[in-house]
Amino acid sequence: MNIFAYFKKKGIDTLDASFYSKIALWDSWYRSDVKKFHWYRVYRGASNYTRCHRKSLGMAKKLCEDISDLLLNEKVKITIKDEATSAFVMKVLEDANFMVQGNEYQERMAACGTVAYVPYLTNMEVTEDGAVLSADVKLDYVVAKNIFPTAWENSRVTECIFVFEKTYKRKKYAQLQHHKLEPWIGENGEDLGFQYVIENSVVLASDGAGKELTPAQWNEIPHFEGLAARVETGSDKPQFVIDKLNIANNVDEDDTNPMGISIYANSVDVLAKIDLEYDSYANEFTLGRKRIFVAPEMLTDANGSQVFDPDDSVFYQLPEDFFKESHEAMHEVNMALRVQEHEQAINNDLNLLSFKCGFGTQYYRFEKGSITTATQVISENSDMYRTIKKHEIILQDALKDLIRAIIRLGKTAGVADLVEDTDITIDFDDSIIVDKETERAQDRQDVAIGVMSLAEYRAKWYGETEEAAAAKLPEQTPGVLF
Repeated sequence: MNIFAYFKKKGIDTLDASFYSKIALWDSWYRSDVKKFHWYRVYRGASNYTRCHRKSLGMAKKLCEDISDLLLNEKVKITIKDEATSAFVMKVLEDANFMVQGNEYQERMAACGTVAYVPYLTNMEVTEDGAVLSADVKLDYVVAKNIFPTAWENSRVTECIFVFEKTYKRKKYAQLQHHKLEPWIGENGEDLGFQYVIENSVVLASDGAGKELTPAQWNEIPHFEGLAARVETGSDKPQFVIDKLNIANNVDEDDTNPMGISIYANSVDVLAKIDLEYDSYANEFTLGRKRIFVAPEMLTDANGSQVFDPDDSVFYQLPEDFFKESHEAMHEVNMALRVQEHEQAINNDLNLLSFKCGFGTQYYRFEKGSITTATQVISENSDMYRTIKKHEIILQDALKDLIRAIIRLGKTAGVADLVEDTDITIDFDDSIIVDKETERAQDRQDVAIGVMSLAEYRAKWYGETEEAAAAKLPEQTPGVLF
């Protein structure tokens, strides 16, 4: 199915298809499977070609793994002030496996530039007039190739189409979920401003623009059973969250493009050079292995039986004339390996790659045929520190927007006592920047001299609000703090 042919037929405007070709290119580097690079042909003469595979060091994926681990890992603490709201949100995130999936999609975001989180209601029980009595809140994750903005302002996507691909009875289908703002008219005709509406359609992914199914047809497919063609959210806030790296999009001629770019979008040439060098390094051991050239009379004994294993790649037969001048029966050849030259070249480009991607220099090191990563605590004026803090700006807003969207859906589902405007705190893991044990020891000293309260200490180190921390403090013996 050509999704852009479908959009053209429906009169939907989105980003140019050329940008999604770049997303596909970034994804191929992430998988170390780039056409005409990792797979290529070598000319053998007489119009004869041999297909070859170039070995890869896999640095594109390594970059994405490392930045995702630095941004969203198990040490990140989400604190929601209202306890009932916190319990509800944490249950939804736990059911969505967010601490695992969230980290994975940070990695995919680094690879292709953008991901989306789309909470939704399922297992709904409704009244005759359509009011929701109860429902479960679930969470979908969407990768860049399936995100199509249709309206945006100041780099923030305000309307968007998300594509969810499904297979049923060996046929491929695509659900298109269009989130858009429309005028909101009350029951008595009053103008209520704007609300988000979600329009769903299902398309059989055949050639061209695909065949669009009717609601009756898609309800016969288990994946789409009960899917409403139109949902009015009753809110002017989006029911989706776009997350991207805090890097200006310079790969599209449209400077207003709201989509993010890959962490290595401007370093593809360096990735290519590293893989060329690594492939050459690996071939060095193949081409440089020991060989022994043997005269024909040495291959068999007096009875004509073979002396050497015919499958042994060390021994090669050469014509008799080859040994006429040297009078040798066998000639050993040991090729010199250029290990240090290759390792130096790879390390030079690893330094360049890590610098261009915001990790600073010396973050990666190629030693003894494998990659090692710097693990030391970094300083606050380093490239790595600034990179992490820059990306956390967008990630913090994305997490807060997701939590508030979940709260709104919970209220729609009839969950009582949820507070949408409750305080939300995101405490990112900065253990690579600050020695946690040293910081904790310093905080204990601050408590001892009275410049930090026990409630503040507990809130900081146990991931609680100050009110909750104060309520959990035990009775203190005078003069004893710890």
